[in-house]
Amino acid sequence: MLAVAGAPALAAQGVDIDAYVKKDTFFDIKLSPTGEYYAATFPLEKEMGMAILRVADNQVTTTLRLGENTHFADFDWVNDERVVLSVAQKFGLLDAPQLTGELMGIDVDGSDKELLIGQRVTGSGVGTRIQTQRAERVAAFVIDPLLDDQKHSLVSTERFTTDPFTRAERIDLYSGRRSLVAIAPIRNARFTTDNAGVVRFAHGAGYDIVNKLYYRPRDGAEWVLVNDESVSGHAEWPVGFSADNGIAYLNVEQAQGPDHIVAYDVATGERTKVLADDVGDPVMLYAPGTRVPVGALFLDGKPRTEFLDPQSEHARLYRSLEAAFGGDVVFITSSSRDGSKVLLQTWSDRNPGDFYIFDTVAKKAEHVVARRAWFDPAAMAERRPVSLAARDGTRLHGFLTLPGVASDRGLPMVVLPHGGPYGVFDTWAFDTEAQMLAEAGYAVLQVNFRGSGNHGRAFEQAGARQWGGTMQDDVTDATRWAIAEGIADAGRICIYGSSYGGYAALMGAAKEPSLYRCAAGNVGVYDLPTMHTHGDVQKRGSGTTYLREWIGERDALAAVSPNRMADRIKVPVFLAAGGKDERAPIEHSRMMERALRSAGVSVEMLYFPTEGHGYYDDDNRREYYTRLLAFLATHLGGKTAAAK
Repeated sequence: MLAVAGAPALAAQGVDIDAYVKKDTFFDIKLSPTGEYYAATFPLEKEMGMAILRVADNQVTTTLRLGENTHFADFDWVNDERVVLSVAQKFGLLDAPQLTGELMGIDVDGSDKELLIGQRVTGSGVGTRIQTQRAERVAAFVIDPLLDDQKHSLVSTERFTTDPFTRAERIDLYSGRRSLVAIAPIRNARFTTDNAGVVRFAHGAGYDIVNKLYYRPRDGAEWVLVNDESVSGHAEWPVGFSADNGIAYLNVEQAQGPDHIVAYDVATGERTKVLADDVGDPVMLYAPGTRVPVGALFLDGKPRTEFLDPQSEHARLYRSLEAAFGGDVVFITSSSRDGSKVLLQTWSDRNPGDFYIFDTVAKKAEHVVARRAWFDPAAMAERRPVSLAARDGTRLHGFLTLPGVASDRGLPMVVLPHGGPYGVFDTWAFDTEAQMLAEAGYAVLQVNFRGSGNHGRAFEQAGARQWGGTMQDDVTDATRWAIAEGIADAGRICIYGSSYGGYAALMGAAKEPSLYRCAAGNVGVYDLPTMHTHGDVQKRGSGTTYLREWIGERDALAAVSPNRMADRIKVPVFLAAGGKDERAPIEHSRMMERALRSAGVSVEMLYFPTEGHGYYDDDNRREYYTRLLAFLATHLGGKTAAAK
């Protein structure tokens, strides 16, 4: 269907960085409500494109490009023949595209291309014939496409201010005119509609970052508080309604352990637990053609599915698909309105992912596109789920990616803590960095330390104010576990990460000076008191609360700041950062560099003046990974990048 560009075979003498740097063949793909078309967004050299294709003959009916530096953050089918896209754009010297908050509509034949909402509605640029609307500095997102209404959808809008109140509005999909439906009773809110398109829930958090959930029984009714985190001690949010709208399904945090899915009778308020797991949080599965929950995907270890009714047609469909795809994860991402055609995404630890259109009547699947066809799953590294006990007995879960060598004993190893840190977690899926490092000859250890998501409220909150504390100890304990198990060669272990992972890498080198052979930090934060004064987090009211409650009071953070502990670091360090990074300003890396040099520590740097929090430009990414592999090879003995 979609054309897939080939790539040269991986070089035997080194790692083909281009294979890992190259962007996916496409970013997203969704099936139309009639099942006649699918839309896909895909990368171009300096912009993003969107194409709509006919399922029957794979012919392109229209393509859309908005010009250099313009991208699409997301899109939705809003009726049988129309797509609405969220616009993003590269500004000034910043390489990564940023959301503009604008929504644009286009029909399957390319007609009625209109900028519906945003600051450029009446200006030049993308272009529009909607001259009755005024340009607005608002961000808009689709809440509910209202597929039974071919002319309107529901969108949320919010001003470009810190911690805004959100509005739900009905938008004309062709003129862009909007009418107010509801105003959220809480800042930073998200709305949830029932199966009739009525806004029934709003949940969010204000400056105090205390989550609240509100409900209303019908349009125009007053909001009623259903849950206040400060009273109940947990957050909860809606994930859908039963087909008759009598039951709302809520994701409810627990005092201990993972979240539960609870059936909430909206008439009586009665609650019944319907889905739960001992280790992982649920990700909802929906009946094809609807937004009615039927089960959940659990992502701890190798992903698996559970269902509200294990004997239902939906459970049987998933079970047959899982069997047909030989153990790969299967997830229905979109479907026709009648459920006769569904778009499947499949993936594994070795496969970046494939999409298929499955005819639920004929029981036939047709391949649409591979995310990265240049990777041969059979040649990729195994990603093995692992579990271990931390020093205080807390059970930790993670993943070990193994290089393709004869033995899995005594290997050089890279410890790779994830960014975030809160709520983020590693999963059993194709991990680009882990695969690249495994090809270079390293075992790669990733642990979901305290503070990570997917293991419930208590586990995540156990990481609060634990930068350099138990969160770091968990990474240390995982490293020592790999040594004790005989997997890692104790003399050949480096620690590397990005963002919070960069902090953890440098903090690990400072806190455990004899455990690691080298450390690499990318776009990291290294002087924690500075987080209270510089960067984009502290600019928001909720951000200052977050810093105080989750990172710590400013005057208590010097003791766990790697740049103030440089004299304890005894191993070579590699630092990289972007000059336009607002989340982890480059000054963090410069301070870390100066401190290391003053302490006599060998340090290499790589700074990209026009990049932000991560590297968007392919040439920059290629240079970054080439330098990283060279640094690791010097100290661990693995492969470098293949010569071009």
